[in-house]
Amino acid sequence: MKLKDLQYKFHEVLGTDYGKEEVDSFFFMLIDFYFNVSRIQLAMDSDFQVKDTEKILEALVLLKQQKPIQYIIGETEFYGLTFKVNEHVLIPRPETEELVECVIKQTDNNSTINILDIGTGSGCIAISLAKNLELVKVYALDISEDALVVARRNAELNGVDVTFFKANILNTDVIEDLKFDVIVSNPPYVREKEKLQMKPNVLEHEPHLALFVKDENPLLFYKAITDFAKVNLKEKGKLYFEINEYLGQSMIALLNDNNFKNIELKQDIFKKDRMIKGDKI
Repeated sequence: MKLKDLQYKFHEVLGTDYGKEEVDSFFFMLIDFYFNVSRIQLAMDSDFQVKDTEKILEALVLLKQQKPIQYIIGETEFYGLTFKVNEHVLIPRPETEELVECVIKQTDNNSTINILDIGTGSGCIAISLAKNLELVKVYALDISEDALVVARRNAELNGVDVTFFKANILNTDVIEDLKFDVIVSNPPYVREKEKLQMKPNVLEHEPHLALFVKDENPLLFYKAITDFAKVNLKEKGKLYFEINEYLGQSMIALLNDNNFKNIELKQDIFKKDRMIKGDKI
């Protein structure tokens, strides 16, 4: 089958659900993954043919069912690294790359420090920090054992040493004896009332445990992590969060009320309040 004919089929099947550029993006990702054929190669040889199209046609069916392409191929890129993903972990997003960049820029890379990632999921934050900060000792926790299986595999894949453990930050005592220079978290922060704003490929496939909080208590995890940080951060330690874009001022108030200083609220590439940092003084 000619790849150009297959590309036409993708647009025919998916055109009503996705934009033209997005369909092309899916197609080129899949021919690279299944056939090791790049977009440039196809442009140079429009008659390029492949024999076994079973898997890519199965992927087409799954895309029609709104399954994220990252879950279909089982991996994604984050902060220049490859991460395995499945239905047990959220797909890492560009906004979270900005959080990682913020931590790296504000962390002294000339001294040994301890970092804790709370709610690690795929391990993307913890592993990216371990990969880019030479002297750090990185710890990461998650409530989901299935997520931790993925995270451990990703640490091995990317050649870094991260200490993972299962814990519920709402009720944890497994790391009482450890103190940290940096605590970072991208906890569940989407309010249930915001579900209507979400696309089916997220709502129907990504783990709700890692996404949603009750409308009446949207800062549940932030409060718990802030309380934990008050005890487990070293003096002058830094606390970083990815946050709900609508709750920036509430987060400033939370950190102020808990005596964190030098609070910085930052916007993401889409000009939405997305990251906040505070220092323990």
